[in-house]
Formats: sequence, C-alpha cells, structure tokens
Amino acid sequence: MTNKTRIALKLAYIGDRYHGFQIQQNAHAIESEIFESLEKNKIVDDIKEARYSRAARTDRGVHASGQVIAFDTSTWFGDSLPRIINHDLPDDIWVWAYAEVPSGFDARREAVRRDYRYYLYDRGYNVPDIRESSSLFAGTHDFSNFAKKIEGAVRIINKIEICERDGFIIIDVSAPSFLWNMVRRIAAALEQIGAGSQDSGWIRKLLDPKRHPIHQGIKPAPAYGLVLRNVAFNGVEWIEDEYSKRRMKDAFVDVRIRHATMNAIYSGL
Repeated sequence: MTNKTRIALKLAYIGDRYHGFQIQQNAHAIESEIFESLEKNKIVDDIKEARYSRAARTDRGVHASGQVIAFDTSTWFGDSLPRIINHDLPDDIWVWAYAEVPSGFDARREAVRRDYRYYLYDRGYNVPDIRESSSLFAGTHDFSNFAKKIEGAVRIINKIEICERDGFIIIDVSAPSFLWNMVRRIAAALEQIGAGSQDSGWIRKLLDPKRHPIHQGIKPAPAYGLVLRNVAFNGVEWIEDEYSKRRMKDAFVDVRIRHATMNAIYSGL
C-alpha cells in the first residue's frame, strides 16, 4: 500500500468569475479549477479517495486570502508544491502556503477561528453609531434573523471591529464558525444603522429572535464586499511561498486599480 502524506493548502482567490467556492453541477466553481490542477499534476488521482476537505464554503462573488483545503497525496513535491499547482490555475486563484498535517486532519472541523472582512462603501454613514451597534454582536447569540436557515443558529462572535480606510467602512468579524450569509447580513444591518434608518434597539431585537422574529431575516449585503481573510488551526505550521504571495498581492492591487479607474470614469459621465 502506497504511503500517503496529508497536505493542507492556503488559497487566495478573486471570486468575481465564479459561482462560489464549492464545486457544483452546471456552474463554474473555484474548486473545479483546483481539482483539475491537482489531478493534472498527479498530486491526487481521485479527489474522493484523497479525503478532501475545505474550511469554508464562500458564496458566488466572495473573495478569499486565507481559504484552506486538505487532502491525501502519494506524490510529494516539497517546497515547490504551491508553484506547481499555480502553474495550472487561472490568474485569479493562487496557492500561497502549505503544511504537512496529521492523517485525520479535517479543514472544516478542526478550524478554531475564521476571520472575515466586509468592505462597506461609505456613503456618509454615521460611523460612531455603526461602531457602537457592532459591539452588540460580540458574544453568544441566536443569529436566526441573520441566517437563511434558522436551525442551530446559535453562534459565538469572538471579535467584531470597525475602522475607516480609503472611503470604506471595514467590518472585521472573527468567530469559530458562521452561518450561511451571516457576515453579509450583519454588514447589511450595520449599514442601516449608519444610514439612520434603524437604531441599536433594533439590533437588540434582531438578536432576540424568539421574541422578535422577522420574515426571511435581513437581506444580505452584496457578495463582492466580503473576503475570507484567514482560517486558524492549532498546531499547524505553514510554509509560505513568497513568490506566490507576491503574485497574489499584485493581482489584488491590479483589481483595485481597475475598479478605481472605472469609478473615475463613471463619475465623469
């Protein structure tokens, strides 16, 4: 029997062209590109037999700088592994770090923290009110009003922080796990606070769904503002590929410049 090595990879991607991270029928997903590169380079023969796992399922249009996957392989390339995989990936998906992990490692179940960031374009919002109301989300709450599926909606938010940068209100949220669309719904609620259409008492009601349920919850903010920044694990030692990291950062800068240019063009019409 061939000896297998279990590998975890850190990924970054720009989600604009994809129908989410998870592979799905009749849709272009980020995982399908990753699987194709892994199989083309003989890193895995069959993704199912490789006991593949992912840390998070990001939605259509959501980006990442710290997604994590894991799989078994009998082909070992050492430090060159990220560049080998990247050679056959599109220019908007990158592997930038790897780690050897224990045989039973599961990228979803063993994650101890997930860090998301939402970029909210500042349309003159009241930032102090947003910051004050954001603190209400910290701790353990029933987030049924912030979820599409309300079963098992209790979650713990370890940290939520608000800062301003380059015309955006940045919402950083950290938790062991999140519900589907939860961060985008929190961002949408805070936007209403900043716009003055709701107040902190409304947030308190939303976090008490048994007394104050709302039909279908809060509509999520647009996907393009959300980034999965990091997934943390205990005892995993990452080996980073500096070249791949530079490529990733350069590509994000290029996207930023392109959108800033389009913003200037639209403003001048």
